[in-house]
Amino acid sequence: MRKMRRKGFPIEAMLASGSWGNWGGDFGRDGPFGPGGPFGGGGRGHRRKRRVFGSGELRLALLMLIGEKPHHGYELIKAIGEITGGNYEPSPGAVYPTLQMLADEGVIKEAKPKKGEEAKKAFEITQAGKDELAEREDEIAKIVQKLTAMSGTEERNRAPELFRAMGNLAGVLKNKYRSGGFDASDVEEIVDIIDDAAKRIERL
Repeated sequence: MRKMRRKGFPIEAMLASGSWGNWGGDFGRDGPFGPGGPFGGGGRGHRRKRRVFGSGELRLALLMLIGEKPHHGYELIKAIGEITGGNYEPSPGAVYPTLQMLADEGVIKEAKPKKGEEAKKAFEITQAGKDELAEREDEIAKIVQKLTAMSGTEERNRAPELFRAMGNLAGVLKNKYRSGGFDASDVEEIVDIIDDAAKRIERL
């Protein structure tokens, strides 16, 4: 099979390495069509390492979650991951020392373990913790809003058909490549179709 080249690089290698397009890796881990991108269908195993919480915000987020029900450290990490749509989870190295700090402050305490989970150290909120949550409702709401915004749910809900169509395009291209790749005529036709669609969208 003759390999189509783009600036001297085989298109098959570009798709395999996630370097197709002008966005620095559209099909790569963090590209728009990759598992972490808005059109890639998610992928919780691929979270960007980023600084999300400002000073004291992780502490408040953990206190809020424990205020809802008792949690152990791993559950708290996953709970924040759920709020962000799988796009961010705090590291254990940040969560566990913060939990110990909360316990030292007296706003949480060790909870009675569930049957079969005696090895896991869960925490529950104290009255002092409940009082703090009540006093800082506005701050907590802003933290939740920031975390929820990371999930992309709001953007997806605005135009679900658009995200479905873009995800479908990404899936077809990836499946076509994995099933045997592209020959020169395939590539030329696909490029023409995508270029034509881009021009039509630009004229809207």
